[in-house]
Parts: sequence; C-alpha cells; structure tokens
Amino acid sequence: MILTLTPNPSVDHTLEVDRLIRGEVLRVDATRAQAGGKGVNVARALHLAGVETRAILPVGGGGGAELTALLGDLPRLTVPIEGETRANIAITEADGTTTKVNAPGPTLSPSEADTLLAVLEDELAQRPEWIVASGSLPAGAGEDFYVRVAGLAAGYGVPLALDTSGKPLEAAVRAGSIGLAKPNLEELSELTGRTPATVGEVAAAARELLSHGNGSALVTLGGHGAILVGPEHTWWARGPRVRTRSTVGAGDCALAGFLTPADSPVDRLRNAVAWGTAAVSLPGTTIPAPDDVEPDAVEVVSEPDPSRPLDSLADRP
Repeated sequence: MILTLTPNPSVDHTLEVDRLIRGEVLRVDATRAQAGGKGVNVARALHLAGVETRAILPVGGGGGAELTALLGDLPRLTVPIEGETRANIAITEADGTTTKVNAPGPTLSPSEADTLLAVLEDELAQRPEWIVASGSLPAGAGEDFYVRVAGLAAGYGVPLALDTSGKPLEAAVRAGSIGLAKPNLEELSELTGRTPATVGEVAAAARELLSHGNGSALVTLGGHGAILVGPEHTWWARGPRVRTRSTVGAGDCALAGFLTPADSPVDRLRNAVAWGTAAVSLPGTTIPAPDDVEPDAVEVVSEPDPSRPLDSLADRP
C-alpha cells in the first residue's frame, strides 16, 4: 500500500482556450473541475491503476466539501480544518502551453498541523510500502513540516518519496532520510544555486542531494524525459513524441508510475516516463488509464554521456 500526504490540496479548475491573450475577452472551449494537489494526483493515478493507496489531506469550508465530492471512491483520510480549501486555475492553450494560477491556501493552526501528522503516524504504523509527501505547504505548517514527516517515516522504516520545492525541500534534503527526492529541473537549480546544462551537471547536482543521507533522485525534465540518479548509477529515459494538451499533474503521474511495482530501477524509470508522457497528452489534470500508458515505447539509457547538453535530449534520429 502506498500512502500519500497532501498538506495543501486544491480543487483544480482547467480552462481550455485557443490562445491566451492578456487584456482580451476569451472564449473557453472546455472547462473541468478535478481534485488536485500533488499527493492527491499521485493517489488518483495509483488508484486508477489498481495499486492500493490511501490519501491523507486536510479539508475545510465549501472548497473542502467540493474537493471531497470530487475525490469519488479514492480511499482517503480527511482532517477537518477551519480554513477554506483553495481553488487553483490552469489555462491551457491549443499548442499545449499551460498557465497556472495557484492560490496560497488556508492557514493551518499548530493543532491542525499536529493532527495531520498524528493521522500520518497512525497509518505509518501499518507499514505501507511508501509514503509520498508532496506539494506546497500551507501557512502555519512551518518550513520544517516535511522534516517532521521524514522523521516519522524513518522511525517506522517506511521510505519517503518527497516532491516539493523551495525552503521546505531544502530543509528536508539537508535533514536527510528521504528515500526518493523528485525535483524538476527548476527546483533542482533553485536548490543547488546553479542551472545544469548537461546530463552530467544534472547528475552532479542530484548527488549533492544524496550527500546528506538521501537515497536517490528522480529529476523530471519535461519534454526531455527524466534522469534517475542513485549513489553509483545514472539512467536517462524519454518517451515517444505526443501532442501536449496539459502539463498539469504530469510530474505527479510520473512519480506514481515510478512507485508502481517493478523489478529494477530501470523499470521504475521506464514506468515513470511512460506515465508522465501519457498525462501530458490528456486535458487538465486527467489521470491516464492503464491503456494510455506505453512503457515499451520509452527509451532508457544507462550511464548516459555526461557531456550531452540537455537541449539535445529531445533530438531523435
């Protein structure tokens, strides 16, 4: 069973337009509302694939009621809070360009944050296979919230997959005990203070994360695929060309794919890229069904040329 924790979930509203033009009146071709938040997306993807999962999340106000309804039959544990669950907006254009407008979310009281962690600890005592903690932190949670999560997970011997950014990511990385860190290239650059330009520079930056006692790093590169970095080995993978409809939630689907049962790190990476590729071909935060995912179409390279520029990774014969 894979447990997910989403401290700042949302209702995600997606508007599809032909082209976004500032200051103009635009006609919307399609709209949809879906349960959102990075950990929620991971849980939705796993559940759709038949992997046992349970989502932990705080909910409050009318937004929380809407979110709960949108979760459908997803197994979850909700923690009531006083604040209002946020709503996010994504505007996707016909060429796949996505503009996201994310609300900050509610403020958690210290007791609400503690309750969320207490619910998590109860579930960790059941020894799930993984705990996925992901997304931004609401005000009041504290920048060390994910450090506390990592400490609980380590205490129960449950590996933690962490997908966040900024100060919360930095604090958790430096504290160690992360089984899998999943930054994208922008988040990795912010964390290390430099922007990698080659495969080798990505691997070196990722190993800086591992040097603090963390296990491995899955660095997602958008249309250039993903790089998996372990203590001794590096792999790069990319999927087939697809028409991009929305990039929202693609990284979450990639993480879900990585965590599905597999025989080796190579197979996990292959699954991650296949799931992420399928996700960008679907509208909004639509989760790919098993029939949408094509792991056999993913190219994996073991120990890729470290001098290869990242800009060249999209090149195909």
